[in-house]
Amino acid sequence: MGLDTHALLHGPLFSRSRPLDRGNAASRISAYIYGNVLVLAALVPIVAADDYVGILVVLGTALSTFVAHAFAEAVGHTVREGSAPTRSEEVHELRNSIPILSSAVLPCAILATGWLGWLEPRTAQVLAELAVLIRIGGIVFVIGRLKGERPTRAHVLGAVLLTAAAATVVIVKVVLTH
Repeated sequence: MGLDTHALLHGPLFSRSRPLDRGNAASRISAYIYGNVLVLAALVPIVAADDYVGILVVLGTALSTFVAHAFAEAVGHTVREGSAPTRSEEVHELRNSIPILSSAVLPCAILATGWLGWLEPRTAQVLAELAVLIRIGGIVFVIGRLKGERPTRAHVLGAVLLTAAAATVVIVKVVLTH
C-alpha cells in the first residue's frame, strides 16, 4: 500500500467529495477532546503574574501529550495487530493525533496578548480558558456534521452539557493533582 503523503498530511476533516472514514474521524475527535481537556487543566492553575510561563506550560502539555499519545497508540497497535506498526501506519496515527497539538494554538495566542501587554495577563488567561471550553463544546457540531445533521437545539444543549462535563473533569484533575 503506497503512502499518499499529501492526502495524509492535508486531508480535511470535512471533505464533501471524500469524507473522513469513521475510524479516523473518531481518532481525531478523541485526540481533539483529550488535548483540549489537558490544556485546560494546565491553564487553570497557572499564576497569571508569570504570563510567559503559561504559554510554555500549555505548549509543553500539548507536546508531551502528543508524544505520549503517539507512543500509546503504537503500543496498542502492537497488541491489536501482533506486530509493530509500519512507517505508513505510524505517520497515519501521528496525523490523527495532530488535534492534540492544535489544542494549544488558540490558548497560546490568547496568552501571548497578555505577554505583549495588549490584555491584562489574568484577563488573557480567563479568555484562554473560555476559548478551550468553547472548543470542547463545539465538537458536538463537528460530530453532527460528520453524521450529516444540521445543527439543532439538541446540539446546543449537547454542547453545553459536554462543556460542563469537561469543566468537571478539569476541576477533578486540578483538585487531585495540584
